[in-house]
Amino acid sequence: MTIKLDVIKLDGSVNGKITLDDAIFGIEPKTESLSDVVRWQLARRQAGTHSTKDRSDVSRTTKKLYRQKGTGRARHGARTANIFVGGGIVFGPVPHSHAFKINKKVRKLALKSLLSIKAKENNLVVCENFNLGDQKTKSLLDNLRKMNLTSALFIGVSSNDDFRKACANLHGIDILPAVGFNVYDGLRHEKVVFSKDAVASIQKQLLG
Repeated sequence: MTIKLDVIKLDGSVNGKITLDDAIFGIEPKTESLSDVVRWQLARRQAGTHSTKDRSDVSRTTKKLYRQKGTGRARHGARTANIFVGGGIVFGPVPHSHAFKINKKVRKLALKSLLSIKAKENNLVVCENFNLGDQKTKSLLDNLRKMNLTSALFIGVSSNDDFRKACANLHGIDILPAVGFNVYDGLRHEKVVFSKDAVASIQKQLLG
């Protein structure tokens, strides 16, 4: 089944149609791949800087506390032992990366599944371009109301675009370049809005 969508302008008016590739926007979604890729993305974002001080890191006296034998107490040679207040931590967390590898085919499948879900639920929008004409948030809000968008991820916004500056402080509205499109951000928003150029870029990327 061929998927066709209206191409709209920022003011909500229709400006033609676009045909989407069934191999990307019309597959049977694999929710397992979505779950795997979201976990992979979130793991890569973790700083992994958690740390504690072990016996070699704490500053305590290394003088023997009492004689080795005859006291009836356990043998100790320094205050750095973990059972003392201010002593080192045993088996505490150390800085490390939480990232793990995931197959590139799974990542592509997850993106295709996300796009197919959005298309099936009518939550996929294609816009002619994102040329707003000014940097005013009010102008963008007017256009968003016309397009009935409250939670949307705009894909294909250039770094020096007026659109980027206009939506900088809007709740529920985020932007990404075409190469930055990802599963986690796509799932966080109700609608995904592509520019025509971004659609071509994504199709080339996922079919390559």
